[in-house]
Amino acid sequence: MDNKTLSIISYIATPIGWLVAYFAGKENADDLLKYHLKQSLGLGIISIVFGIVLSIIVVIVPILFFLSFVNIVFFILMIIGIINAAKEAKTPLPFIGKMFEDKFSFIG
Repeated sequence: MDNKTLSIISYIATPIGWLVAYFAGKENADDLLKYHLKQSLGLGIISIVFGIVLSIIVVIVPILFFLSFVNIVFFILMIIGIINAAKEAKTPLPFIGKMFEDKFSFIG
């Protein structure tokens, strides 16, 4: 697979897709793949942490269950990431992307 395809896969089914993209592209990773691996890993971590915190809040205050609709934002960010990867653009995800541009040094 080429790095563009792996960049797209990194956003799909976040943990599994990310691992597939990371290990499949580990040998021939270019800047595009490394950039999108960082963005998609950051998105995955933020969405998991947000989900855990939101679950705790809803258990404590059940009336706030409507906040779970905020998860749609993470889905939209995933779609934006896929579009950026398909266009071969190294554009950060809105709101959270800048945080992860220089993180995750193990990626490269």
